[in-house]
Amino acid sequence: MTTDTVTYAPAAAPRLEWAKLVPDVYKAMIRLDAAARQGLDHTLYELVKIRASQINHCAFCIDMHTKDALAAGESVERIVQLSAWEESRHFYTERELAALELTEAVTVLTDGFAPDEVYERAARHFEETELAQLIAAITVINAWNRFGVTCRMTPGHYQPGDHR
Repeated sequence: MTTDTVTYAPAAAPRLEWAKLVPDVYKAMIRLDAAARQGLDHTLYELVKIRASQINHCAFCIDMHTKDALAAGESVERIVQLSAWEESRHFYTERELAALELTEAVTVLTDGFAPDEVYERAARHFEETELAQLIAAITVINAWNRFGVTCRMTPGHYQPGDHR
């Protein structure tokens, strides 16, 4: 029997520990995040956060929200398929699909707008207050992603519930 040792690349150190340097901003982000998630289904909330983080290449947030989703009972299969949700539609409800589509439209604003048909599809699945909460949640995770990516926050050490 052989005992091969696998050597992984070293973890990169964060560029900047922004939360420690500007604690008032960090605390405000925590409060904003808590306000944005009010009234949203927890599963939907985590799927949206994972998907936006995938688009933004925020490894720290992907790590965090995948672990939180798993801890909340989300299936591995649905999380794995999330990066290809358009080809894996049968894993999600129509409501979740509308939220994921809106997440992509709000996250990728390179065309300068969220298309009317995407917004209208989401509006059919969410009442106005819920839709406003969903847009807030998408906006907040995009802000978190900007901190995570720019400061190169290191993934892999988060434990579910650490930042609540």
